[in-house]
Amino acid sequence: MIIIGITGTIGAGKGTVVKYLCEEKGYKHYSARGFIVEEIKRREMEVNRDSMMTVGNALRTEHDSAYVITSLCDQAILSGGDAVIESIRTPGEVAAMRGKANFYLLAVDADIKVRYSRITNRGLETDQVSFDEFVAQESREMQSDDLNKQNLSACIKQADFMIQNDGSQEDLWRKIEGILLSISLAKL
Repeated sequence: MIIIGITGTIGAGKGTVVKYLCEEKGYKHYSARGFIVEEIKRREMEVNRDSMMTVGNALRTEHDSAYVITSLCDQAILSGGDAVIESIRTPGEVAAMRGKANFYLLAVDADIKVRYSRITNRGLETDQVSFDEFVAQESREMQSDDLNKQNLSACIKQADFMIQNDGSQEDLWRKIEGILLSISLAKL
């Protein structure tokens, strides 16, 4: 079983990487966003990026810094087969996953203007923001001294593999295939 954790900046293409791994390589997808959105709805809150951040941070504070991701990992292990967990956002989550066999962290990034264009086109309820709001949201998620809060910068620095996703979809597929080849060779 291979577990690939996905981290990266907002709108960089994390979901597109997940889609490729699931549709082309048979990975099973486990979504932190989905996990947190379920909790937001259970708490009868509005589903938006601020609620996601608030509830995600609350879950990590109430349980532990890796609660969301380790819950998803446990589901993946029970199901068996290769898994992709999207998205890892805290150093505590990375540390917890480092103890799992055959875990690899993949970071995805792209130019900020490209990413903003992508989020406005995908139409998710959490993406209906101005460019300035987008920049402010990302800034809040990039760094924190609190292990329970988002620190994308620290997660990206710990990645085993990095994809700069400014090119074509075909270019992204080639980069993913190169990473999968590296993982296969590492397992030999």
